[in-house]
Amino acid sequence: MQITWKRGALVALIVLFIGYLVSVWWSVEPDQLKPQQLESSAGKQVVGYATTSSLILTIETLLDKNGGWLSNDIMPPSLLMDNMPAFEFGAIEQARDLALIMRKEFSRSQSQSTADKDLLAAHSKLNIEHTSWLVPSAESEYRDAIKLLKVYRAKIADSNNPDAQFYARADNLNEWLKEVQKRLGSMSQRLSASVGQERLNTDLAGETEASQSTPGLRSTEIKTGWWQIDDVFYETRGATWALLNFMKAIEVDFADVLKKKNAEVSLQQIIRELEETQQAVWSPMILNGSGFGIVANHSLVMANYISRANAAVIDLTNLLTQG
Repeated sequence: MQITWKRGALVALIVLFIGYLVSVWWSVEPDQLKPQQLESSAGKQVVGYATTSSLILTIETLLDKNGGWLSNDIMPPSLLMDNMPAFEFGAIEQARDLALIMRKEFSRSQSQSTADKDLLAAHSKLNIEHTSWLVPSAESEYRDAIKLLKVYRAKIADSNNPDAQFYARADNLNEWLKEVQKRLGSMSQRLSASVGQERLNTDLAGETEASQSTPGLRSTEIKTGWWQIDDVFYETRGATWALLNFMKAIEVDFADVLKKKNAEVSLQQIIRELEETQQAVWSPMILNGSGFGIVANHSLVMANYISRANAAVIDLTNLLTQG
């Protein structure tokens, strides 16, 4: 009986160790993606090819990386993992935002024009709950979205098909950057709240006649819980990874617009700040000490990069708005 118990304990330890090694392997974050370009028969770059390809490759990478899509797994070891699922959620949120703007802005010439049917369907597919594992599963819907995006990419690359377009204009680029600002601002606030802070209510600031549905407190205590901040950190890592891929593609497709507005450097500054968010994390765990305490606070460091990237995005939108 004693020998059997020891053998069972040894087997359990071996299984746990193997599971740990697998979880570590599956937690390796994907590398940054390089923008793809395609020349038309006239020798010019196909506008929109880099951005569409970046969206496709970003989703494909999330599905085909080590361990595949982990957010909806119901079996160990992925069931016990939270860093990579948080990374996946942050990245897919950015993919959804870009797909939305491609459907509403990049592919339409004006407000009265109709949306591209393939982009419309692709955006709908991407909006499935990322943890869905029943029929349809998140992976199957995301792969269907990839197929639809590839159809759209093939259409804009076909010079004989004038129906599908990608319009690289300052105004529609600004619409996407506005979404980016909101995401970066939210991430910065959640990361900064790792140490807790009292925040004054500025919801109605700047407009004396503004109102809201229910009364708000003059100030509130904002703090991201200790058990949540680790997920917030890796969600931000995933979001900035995807956003970095998209910014590099935007630099290609909107090169003429950026040059006309003398805004190339502003976009390069955004890319530089986002690259800093992808530095290797050498600590075995995310530390979140007080602001000037003995223990480091990784969330505040990440919030610093996010805030600087957001400031650069605001500068870029201002440049694009100017005539």
